[in-house]
Amino acid sequence: MDIFEKISERRGPLGIYSSTAHGYFTFPKLEGPIGPRMQFRGREVLTWSLNNYLGLANHPEVRKVDADAAKEYGLGTPMGARMMSGNTIHHEKLEEDLSNFVGKEDTMLVNYGYMGMASAIDALVDRNDVIVYDSESHACIIDGVRMHQGKRFVYAHNDIEKLRQQLDRAVKLTQNSGGGILVITEGVFGMSGAQGRLKEIVDLKKNYDFRLFVDDAHGIGTLGKTGAGTGEEQGVQDGIDIYFGTFAKSFASIGGFISSTENVIDYLRYNTRSQIFAKSMPMPLVLGNQKRLEMLRDEPEHKENLWKIVNALQGGLKSSGFNLGVTNSCVTPIIMTGGVAEATNMTFYIREEYNLFTSVVVYPVVPKDMILIRIIPTASHSLEDVDLTIDIFKKVKEKLANNEFRKDAYDWAHVGEKK
Repeated sequence: MDIFEKISERRGPLGIYSSTAHGYFTFPKLEGPIGPRMQFRGREVLTWSLNNYLGLANHPEVRKVDADAAKEYGLGTPMGARMMSGNTIHHEKLEEDLSNFVGKEDTMLVNYGYMGMASAIDALVDRNDVIVYDSESHACIIDGVRMHQGKRFVYAHNDIEKLRQQLDRAVKLTQNSGGGILVITEGVFGMSGAQGRLKEIVDLKKNYDFRLFVDDAHGIGTLGKTGAGTGEEQGVQDGIDIYFGTFAKSFASIGGFISSTENVIDYLRYNTRSQIFAKSMPMPLVLGNQKRLEMLRDEPEHKENLWKIVNALQGGLKSSGFNLGVTNSCVTPIIMTGGVAEATNMTFYIREEYNLFTSVVVYPVVPKDMILIRIIPTASHSLEDVDLTIDIFKKVKEKLANNEFRKDAYDWAHVGEKK
């Protein structure tokens, strides 16, 4: 069969809805300056779907550095990969400052977090090594694990006893192969908001010989006394052997970084294929990320404002009877019962009736008959935004209980048409 014919028949679990969902439920266009209020299909909406945790995306100081750097250097500087012709003192300065911030010996910038994480996993292990990873790990981790040519064992999400059992299996294998063990988890899981049980994982090092790789995309900037992430929050930053952070969330930028010992980072610089064979991070991003790091490090009021909103939102939702699952981070999931039809109609109702923009997650990302509305609070939101949102969801909850979001309850069949 022709590969194009197969593609037309095999659209995937989300692609089958593209004819009606595209442009509204999927690939929506939020326009205007990034912030709590943006434009969606010609109307102003209150949005809770952006990972702009610290509100830096439109901070005037950040925008000025971005603009000045773009004017001075353009996007072409430096040209070439870091190894060949794309290294600068500014790249190295950012790496040094990031190392000091997260308490590691050395750091390597990566152009994109997803590729950097997957490629780093591939570089760190060989066919004799065993990977043990959390079942709810982000797709970038899963893809990195898939490239591994050796054994990989998955353990039930945040289940330390299951992790222990998989470590027992890994130990038996590596005793014969001469390989090592790499445990991979997240600092904060992006859907549930649950912190990875890093302290308990680090405690397992007393009985098992392994290295710990933590993807802290949602933790960096939001958790810990200084904002250095989940390891700092749980008091085990030193127990994290390889630390990954992204610039795409709290930093409101692009790219990421990996921090570890000098020896490991030196090895990764020469063996992480997605970076070796890619153009160096453009100068405006380097200098922009430097400014964001300085603000994150030196201006704690941004994180304080974030948590004021988080506590008000999560506290208000809980007191109103909403199920927020097991979140102990900024990520705020509202968990309800219903299928795809109810989720679709509910999302349509919230956006059209109340001009409230939130992201909805349904099967197969979450179990069948579960609706997860993921809300991302930011330092830019106000307490008035919080009160309004809680009031709206109270009404939504009542309508859901009365089966008013049943199939065909709303005529949204043409919302995906281009505007």
